[in-house]
Amino acid sequence: MDTLLALLNGFSVALEPSKLLFCLVGVFLGTAVGVLPGIGPALTVALLLPVTFKLDPGGSLIMFAGIYYGGMYGGSTTAILLNAPGESASLATALEGSKMAKAGRGGPALATAAIGSFVAGLIATIGLAFLAPWLVSVAILFGPWDYFALMILAFVTVSATFGDSPLRGLTSLFIGITLGLIGIDKLTGQARLTFGVPELLNGIEVTTLAVGLFAVGEALYVASKRLREPEEIVPIRGSLWMNKQDWKRSWAPWLRGTAFGFPIGALPAGGAEVPTFLSYSTEKKLCKYPEEFGKGAIEGVAGPEAANNAAAAGVLVPLLTLGLPTSATAAIMLAGFQQYGLNPGPLLFAEKPDLVWGLIASLFVANVLLVILNLPLIGLWVRLLAIPQPWLYAGIIVFATMGTLAVNPSPVELGMLFGFGYLGYLMRRYDYPVAPMVVGLILGPMAEAQLRRALQISLGDPMILLENPGSATLLGLAFIGLVAPFVMQGLNKFKAAED
Repeated sequence: MDTLLALLNGFSVALEPSKLLFCLVGVFLGTAVGVLPGIGPALTVALLLPVTFKLDPGGSLIMFAGIYYGGMYGGSTTAILLNAPGESASLATALEGSKMAKAGRGGPALATAAIGSFVAGLIATIGLAFLAPWLVSVAILFGPWDYFALMILAFVTVSATFGDSPLRGLTSLFIGITLGLIGIDKLTGQARLTFGVPELLNGIEVTTLAVGLFAVGEALYVASKRLREPEEIVPIRGSLWMNKQDWKRSWAPWLRGTAFGFPIGALPAGGAEVPTFLSYSTEKKLCKYPEEFGKGAIEGVAGPEAANNAAAAGVLVPLLTLGLPTSATAAIMLAGFQQYGLNPGPLLFAEKPDLVWGLIASLFVANVLLVILNLPLIGLWVRLLAIPQPWLYAGIIVFATMGTLAVNPSPVELGMLFGFGYLGYLMRRYDYPVAPMVVGLILGPMAEAQLRRALQISLGDPMILLENPGSATLLGLAFIGLVAPFVMQGLNKFKAAED
């Protein structure tokens, strides 16, 4: 009952005209950037962080959430019409969606993606509204040792989730944690790793790192690649709407995809990639028309797209209740919270209930706006695909530079922006994930503070981390998560050698 009252109060906030405008702008921008290959919601939110620095915190966060939801849907358009997913979570959609488009059924493919996104997003947001308060009640019981262990688990799972190599993920994370040490030590008041540069005394700005890695780094990486053959856009032929048979074949995959996406997205090692491929493989096994898979089965679009959008709501569960980002966009959104002096977690629900519940309620509004915008504006999204990449990425660099200088007009800040941009280019070039670095910079100082607090309580005895059942369990899971990928790699090499 308390949850329903809080949600109703959230709707009174989310339905204010200014908040509706923020939500509409976010959904529109998110869909637009999701459509563009290589530009995802993480990059867009990173670009807007400096611009929204002085705007209303609640409205800005609602806009970021709208970008996230819109971006997860927008990636399906390029996946279906170009066979080039705008987001990695849309890879499974591309397998059948592009075949449907080439067979003249691009309209029904886009329609089942839009409606499946709405159904899954609606159910998953209801799950978020009812699961978040329960998780907050558990998190209130956490001590400093539990929070430290939880962050160690987050470090390990994020490093293992992003990229193909756990070692490269850990390397990226270590760089981020090292950057988090720069500045004045809050306990001793001593400067750390500032090298005599006064501008570094306040530490590295998360927005500068995020914009540099995601926006400038991506632009440099795209510019460095050789010119490819132009991608052919498959025109939408025939009816845009689904027929009776399409509806009959889509509703069950929508529900199954939601069942995969939300729980997995809500895990500390969540994300949208795993549930989308689980959904695809499940639909392939359950489909009554197995001969169509690989040639354009609508189930192969409906299920993964539902899982994709349900996972987007799931990812917000650990972000809002524990302050743990499990995706690149969630990491940038966490930076957005901190930019306004807000720390997601149990206290945020107590101190800023209007903001949190307004944000959750706005997700319902965003789902409705997605359906209203996306089905009529498919022609516009297709035309966006024709924007030349040089114009697009040149604009991104200009926008990133202006936004960073607007927040902190300093030559040192500008130098760091392009230094991080070049680092982001090198990491993409050598296949190092960039998201763990942002997570390391955000969570590193928080983990350090919790560890120091725990050691102060125990008078310097580190065994408190293992004597407490909660922290011991979380550290055990972190150890398993750290070792398991290396063990699996060893087993795969051993099997390959035997064959």
